[in-house]
Amino acid sequence: MPTVTPRAPAQSSHPGARTQSAHRAASFVLDASILAALLAASSAPTPLYPHYQGAWDLSALTITVVFSAYSLTLLLALLTTGALSDHLGRRPVLVGALLLEAASMLMLATADGAGALITARILQGAATGAATSAAGAALLDLHDPLRPGRSALTNSIAPVAGMAVGVLASTLLVRFAPAPTVTVYVLLAVLFAAQAIAVTFTPETARPHTGALRSLRPHLAVPPSARSALLAVGTAVVAIWALGGFYSSLGPALVHLVASGASQAAGGMVFFVLTTAATLTVWTLRRTAPRAAATGGSLAVIPSAALSLLGLHGAGLPAVYGGAALAGVAFGAVSQGALRMTLASIGEQDRAATLAAYYVLSYLSMSLPAIAAGAATQHYGLRTTALAYAIAAALLAVAALAALAMPRRRAAHSAHNDLP
Repeated sequence: MPTVTPRAPAQSSHPGARTQSAHRAASFVLDASILAALLAASSAPTPLYPHYQGAWDLSALTITVVFSAYSLTLLLALLTTGALSDHLGRRPVLVGALLLEAASMLMLATADGAGALITARILQGAATGAATSAAGAALLDLHDPLRPGRSALTNSIAPVAGMAVGVLASTLLVRFAPAPTVTVYVLLAVLFAAQAIAVTFTPETARPHTGALRSLRPHLAVPPSARSALLAVGTAVVAIWALGGFYSSLGPALVHLVASGASQAAGGMVFFVLTTAATLTVWTLRRTAPRAAATGGSLAVIPSAALSLLGLHGAGLPAVYGGAALAGVAFGAVSQGALRMTLASIGEQDRAATLAAYYVLSYLSMSLPAIAAGAATQHYGLRTTALAYAIAAALLAVAALAALAMPRRRAAHSAHNDLP
């Protein structure tokens, strides 16, 4: 974690210090809830995809385009607004982005076809991209020297926990609510509006400075201190986010391919299994060395791919859900290890930009393979596409293990050369 001196002592008997400490704690909880809510909204449509397909006769390719419209727009937002909160402050960026997010939820609630879905997801992606880096950087601003790993852990666990909650809530509403394609989005719109109001009452944690317009030019800014770590763990990040994109966009269709009589809720729950496993893994490995966590997560991708292959060859839903659970373990281990490695030595002025670069890599890895899978499904069928996807993920994991092992090999080689 970055070593940042807090603006007020963590422990003090002075009433003003206690009040400031309480405000910082409330801000931390609010920023974590914003990250969780943003990712909950991103996964909420997953259980609804089969409904959209049936109601509007949408193809698998169209579904992946709907999914990827969000991811690609989020990427563009990260490239342009990723460092904006470093210049303007966290509060104005968060308030504007959360209000835009609420508007996108209302557009999703009133969507009547693929075009409306894509438009709403584009707006959602823009809002999420602006808010994600600002909220994540605000958590780093609130670094507590007495709990040095808290901010990085929260940046890792809040998104996957949010995805789990979002897909579970949406799945339950599909099953029990009278208007599932409306209710979940209206609830999220209200939540985002309430969070935007709450942000206005929190203290500003950044030090605004000039250069806001210049920062909007598309660019990736990774400080030299973080580049080697991001390069070492980058292939692992690609592997686990590609798996996440597959399960998020085509997971329900995969469940129905393996078990044609499965309910719509069963299709949505496969991504819930992944995100829940990821959340538990992040928490369980919170004290594990980050490189060891990323290496273990990369290893887990290989049996995850094997179980998916078995599910397609007669083992049925238990293998598919087992593969999703192991994919979640991989996702949780790699994501928290990668974030801790990348954020370990950056300064305050680079926080939002570095997080933006990490999320650019992540969402690019999630969206482009998902689009390719949707297109391949059109031509070769979901079974063949899923087989190829599982094999590609396993190969990426092997490459990731090699990349993570390189620094150790270099260190061992240097030590050997230093011997008399």
